[in-house]
Amino acid sequence: MTLEEFRLLRDHVYAHCGILIHENMKFVMERRLWPRLEALGIQDFGSYHRYLRYDAQRHAELEAAVESLTTHETYFFREPAQLKAFCEELLPILEKRNAHTRRLRLWSAGCSSGEEAYTLAMLLKDSGRFNDWDVEVIGTDLSRRVLAVARRAEYGPSALRATAPDLLERYFIPVGVNRVRVRDDVKAWVSFGHHNLADVAGSQLVPRTDVVFCRNVMIYFDQAARRRVLGVIRDRLCPGGYLLLGHAENLLSLGADFELVHLKGDLVYRRPELPGGEGR
Repeated sequence: MTLEEFRLLRDHVYAHCGILIHENMKFVMERRLWPRLEALGIQDFGSYHRYLRYDAQRHAELEAAVESLTTHETYFFREPAQLKAFCEELLPILEKRNAHTRRLRLWSAGCSSGEEAYTLAMLLKDSGRFNDWDVEVIGTDLSRRVLAVARRAEYGPSALRATAPDLLERYFIPVGVNRVRVRDDVKAWVSFGHHNLADVAGSQLVPRTDVVFCRNVMIYFDQAARRRVLGVIRDRLCPGGYLLLGHAENLLSLGADFELVHLKGDLVYRRPELPGGEGR
């Protein structure tokens, strides 16, 4: 892969989904995309770029390319301190604020193989606050492959490495050697959909939500792409709704549309309320 070929492919991926691949990752891009060239019988990366631009199958292949370039590492009950603050401090606020509608929507943006979305549903059930409410946890991701894993809801030891034994017994069913499946009552609260966070128009299909978890996703974007993604998230958040990022992420210089909220156990962001305190 020449430097010019790298830049052409990098810019094409960036325009599609906002993910920026730096030049020090050129070798990684070459290694991860080469199997795609072999599968298509293409001899060089310049021809592959032309395929992505002009071939009739370019849209499907671009998804396959992005799939090859992205990493999907996650597990249940990740970042427990943040989840504790969510349960102990945010859920009581949401229960009180939405008491008149008895409706709650959470969005796991960049949900990967579903562990975060199912974790949130388990925490909601464990709280006992919303058992007779209209509850939905929406998980979205750019990768159709990991969404298929999420919908199957079967996991092995790596995904369960931070799951307490009592939660494992309560919310999972053994399905084989070292494999479990999420219980149906948890799955009933979770739905999954394909979504590109950089697609402003397509984001209108995501319903208005009370809380967005977008953890360890912003690290893949440059500042311009982060602004676009944050605009999408703000638009889909109810006024007064909360945004939770990964602990390595923040909205410094980007958070004019969000208020920083100091919880006892974490820092989160909130879309300001409408005048008069209307919640939706």
